[in-house]
Amino acid sequence: MILLKITNASEVVKAKAGKLFEKMTPDRIDQKLVEDQVIQSMIEQLTLEGLKGEISSVKGLELQGTSLLTKSSFVVKETKTF
Repeated sequence: MILLKITNASEVVKAKAGKLFEKMTPDRIDQKLVEDQVIQSMIEQLTLEGLKGEISSVKGLELQGTSLLTKSSFVVKETKTF
């Protein structure tokens, strides 16, 4: 299993779409936009390599050192099969 955390979604949206759009969108929207694009790119590349599996977008996970913590609000937001 691979865990990927994106920490600069707002900066990416700002660089790709412009300052005005970034200011108009809340950070959680920026995070969703970037996550969706990263997931789509990963699916395309993994499929080209012949790999099959699932990618899930989750909310409520936190990595602290070597420990994985789940919050009471943990939820799988979306799962895509490739």
